[in-house]
Amino acid sequence: MQAVTTGLEGPSPSPSDSKQTAAASVAKPAAQAIMDKQTTTSDKPVVAATTTTTTKSKKSKQQTIHYPFWFGGSASSMAATVTHPLDLVKVRLQMRTGDAPKTMSGTVLHIIRHNGITGLYNGLSASLLRQITYSTTRFGIYEELKTRFTTKDHPASFPVLIAMATVSGVAGGLVGNVADVLNVRMQHDAALPPAQRRNYAHAIDGLARMTREEGFRSWFRGVWPNSARAAAMTASQLASYDVFKRILIRHTPLEDNLATHFSASFLAGVAAATVTSPIDVIKTRVMSASGKSSIGQVLGSLYAQEGVRWMFKGWVPSFLRLGPQTICTFIFLEGHRKMYKKVKGIEE
Repeated sequence: MQAVTTGLEGPSPSPSDSKQTAAASVAKPAAQAIMDKQTTTSDKPVVAATTTTTTKSKKSKQQTIHYPFWFGGSASSMAATVTHPLDLVKVRLQMRTGDAPKTMSGTVLHIIRHNGITGLYNGLSASLLRQITYSTTRFGIYEELKTRFTTKDHPASFPVLIAMATVSGVAGGLVGNVADVLNVRMQHDAALPPAQRRNYAHAIDGLARMTREEGFRSWFRGVWPNSARAAAMTASQLASYDVFKRILIRHTPLEDNLATHFSASFLAGVAAATVTSPIDVIKTRVMSASGKSSIGQVLGSLYAQEGVRWMFKGWVPSFLRLGPQTICTFIFLEGHRKMYKKVKGIEE
């Protein structure tokens, strides 16, 4: 019985066989662990490299959005067609003499009564020429500087934005000065006595007559106060818009949408009207003069007639023009940018 049972169970393993079996069972998990470790270790650099590559591609995508140079001029021209009557009223109030209307509503009614509804668009061609030259230059240079020296993850500080905008504004003022002279003259022309009117047919006619009658130097009449105003305007308008937009997105529930664009551009319009009002009065007086009038003479005349109040003469119509003009400009500009991203297939 004992022999049968032993036969069925088979021969008993020797001590040496047991040791080999145990060693093999221990070695197999150890080898598997080593292979798993090597596989995991070899995978880690791939994951890290993939993450780094993705991050770099995202950053490069953010840094390579170069909007066309003309976007600012296009958006400003579109805004000018909406706000030109307000600009006309502002110039008339700044140049008011004698018994001319003292209020904005009175000035509007006076223009319509004497020149009709179309009179509110006197000088529109010069205004568009100004935006094509002045605004294209200042917006284009400002956006180019922002693209070169800032990123989405590391936006420029407010002082740096002001410096960029100031340089851009001076350049825009120099390029667009002749168009600005024409704009002021054509808007103010109807308010002059018939014998003193220049009666430019349009901006090109005015440009040719200015050159023929007053010489090439007339293109640069009032260029320094105009450049100073352009610098102040660009710094207070473009730089403040970027900062207000950044603050609204970061510290309020607002996102990068129309409500944010409207709010930021409204605040930028308030800032721009306040900063540029004194310079605007001087620029208008110098450019509208036929003879040689220095800035000092204009300042002395203004202070003698009106005291320090001259600094904010026409501030309300200036804001009523700059507010809508700034809002329209930046909304049109953001629309340009959105359409550009959509056409180019760039993610928001």
